[in-house]
Amino acid sequence: MTILYLDCYAGISGDMTVGALLDLGVPLEYLCSELGKLELPTGSYELSTSRTERQHIAALKFDVAIKDHHTHRHYAGIDAMISESGLSDPVKEKSRMIFRRLAEAEALVHDVAIEEVHFHEVGAVDSIIDIVGTAICLEYLRVEQIYASALPLGSGFVETAHGRLPVPAPATAELLKGLPLHGECGPGERVTPTGAAIVAALVSGFGQQPTLQLERIGSGAGGKDFSDCPNILRVFLGTSAEKTAPTDEVIVVDANIDDSTPEILGYTMERLLEEGALDVFFTPIQMKKSRPGVILSFLCRPEQLDQLAGLLLTETSAIGLRYYRADRIVLRRQIVEHQTRFGVVRFKQVIGNSGELLRESPEYEDCRRIAREKGIPCREVMARLHSKGVSEA
Repeated sequence: MTILYLDCYAGISGDMTVGALLDLGVPLEYLCSELGKLELPTGSYELSTSRTERQHIAALKFDVAIKDHHTHRHYAGIDAMISESGLSDPVKEKSRMIFRRLAEAEALVHDVAIEEVHFHEVGAVDSIIDIVGTAICLEYLRVEQIYASALPLGSGFVETAHGRLPVPAPATAELLKGLPLHGECGPGERVTPTGAAIVAALVSGFGQQPTLQLERIGSGAGGKDFSDCPNILRVFLGTSAEKTAPTDEVIVVDANIDDSTPEILGYTMERLLEEGALDVFFTPIQMKKSRPGVILSFLCRPEQLDQLAGLLLTETSAIGLRYYRADRIVLRRQIVEHQTRFGVVRFKQVIGNSGELLRESPEYEDCRRIAREKGIPCREVMARLHSKGVSEA
């Protein structure tokens, strides 16, 4: 299995990702040739690379010179352009997944339907090139699985088409939900929306680098030269002969509660999930003085413990909690889009240790949306999508 590990100690952006992958050995000529299949306006951009340094560390800088600064695009147009291109199916799938995550974040931030999302920086030619270019490079390198380190949160402000926004920008913050973060880097935009979308859409696991036989290392330089650490994305490419399911470390938190109302417990579950808990569940128990109660449990990353434990103690009547570290075995999951009689529907696929598809099921949020739009029971939508071929569902 070919594994790619993203060492995001300084952050990640679209151009840093492409630069690091080119540094692994993807020819720039190949990238240009494949991007030509997108049928972007002739002469609207020019690609180049150069060797540079960040804090005296060598890295490859990937640049996109834009000659069309006035064309803004909607999500539907970008998705159609990728879908109708001559790119390979795996490249199309990864590219569309990344843009879908971006569109969902933008739609949530601006409170509009995903079809109404109007991109500015994200829809510009350079971001399209960064996202599709990343997918092209991953296919060239035959990467089968991607892991990443925790991401720096950053701080300060960034100038955008929507004005001056706090770091991380609202759409970036939405994309970072559920991802491990750290505050070890200083101020500045360390993770861009494009970089966050790439990680959110493609990475299978986070934490320390998995066991692999290291073959190549690539370094992609960011546009700024921060003083606190080299602004470089390092990527490690290697192989693993093991076909075991990937593991990661989580924290399990339990709190016994017998005097909070069901409404408060339900609200607490929602808040924990919104703030990035990996899972939340209740277990009925019998407590002292024969009182019925529940154990409120949640799973989180180690770096999330203080924040989420504080939330639980604030929102419920619990006066204490227990926590312990646990390893979990996780099968790889990915989201793909299928054309159905209801239109495009996202399906969650579960991938086995040898790369085989074990099962897939339609995403609940899509089923709920279809049920409301069509005026039919949600269970009927799910049954049709489960029981029939995708093209006939």
